[in-house]
Amino acid sequence: MRVGEARAAAAHWVAAHARPAPDYLGAHFSGSTVGRPDDAELPVSSDVDVVVVTEGVEAPAKPGKLLHEGALLEITYEPWSALADPEAVLGAYHLAGGFRRDTVIDDPTGRLSALHAYVAPRFARREHVRRRCLDARHRVESRLAALDTEQPFATRVMAWLFPTGVTTHVPLVAALRNPTVRLRYPAVRDALTAYGQEALYPELLALLGCAEVPAPLVRHHLAELTRTFDATVPVARTPFFFSSDLTERARPLAVDGSRDLTDRGDHREAVFWVLATFARCHTVLAVDAPALHTARLPAFREAVADLTGITRTEDLLARRDEVLRFVPRLWTVTEEILAANPGIVG
Repeated sequence: MRVGEARAAAAHWVAAHARPAPDYLGAHFSGSTVGRPDDAELPVSSDVDVVVVTEGVEAPAKPGKLLHEGALLEITYEPWSALADPEAVLGAYHLAGGFRRDTVIDDPTGRLSALHAYVAPRFARREHVRRRCLDARHRVESRLAALDTEQPFATRVMAWLFPTGVTTHVPLVAALRNPTVRLRYPAVRDALTAYGQEALYPELLALLGCAEVPAPLVRHHLAELTRTFDATVPVARTPFFFSSDLTERARPLAVDGSRDLTDRGDHREAVFWVLATFARCHTVLAVDAPALHTARLPAFREAVADLTGITRTEDLLARRDEVLRFVPRLWTVTEEILAANPGIVG
């Protein structure tokens, strides 16, 4: 399927399923397809991100991934309160990219078009790019500082893994690149190379602990993840914000996408999403299938140990502190990218 066909399917879903809601304000595209031409091929391991904007200060729970007219869509709801201040949007690294280009799908009130008109000409101004880099840096530091060692093992792993992964977003934002989720490591490698900062990349992988892991080891744990994923999908009942990532329709992204990375030689880059998906599976299994959670837990613990070197809570805390100590070095490189980026103005 081509990107344009997937966008058309997304627009049809919005018209049929989102617009009739009484608090509906509009919808726009976000994520990795933004800026890609309509005739580009959409990989099987990619979806189309759609943000539905609603009135008020709270949005409904997101439907997540769903199949519509042959296209895999990722539907997220966003309250207008998060977008009402255009200056705040400009400084939020996870929001501003959605309005850098005209991504509006439907805009009956005109608010989204007005927000785009404000954000787009200011997006590349140095002050705003730097604010977004600081926003990403703050996410790394604040979320690692909040790590709770009393939480279950899978929760602790995610509380360390995701903010550690945001270290990739800081230079990506400085490079005016999309701070993607699943493919953040290949993306930051390309961005760092483009600015002559490739020496930082092995250090980012080392923060995860996977800088030296061999491909066969990643394949082994990916196979174990596949078994756990396939066992989780039929028993998942309790809603989590990531529940739609643990469905049969999401398998091409959650599992096959990591296999594709490994097969093309990016096995280290696959580690982040392998562990994230593993941890999410066990978060669900602990609630919905405790016996299965117990049976499969050794495979998850072994994956964490082999791919990151973390076996105990003390290891997790030490790795957290290592990331926090690394942040000044990361910021120095980010400042150099900001200074060298010809796309930044002012």
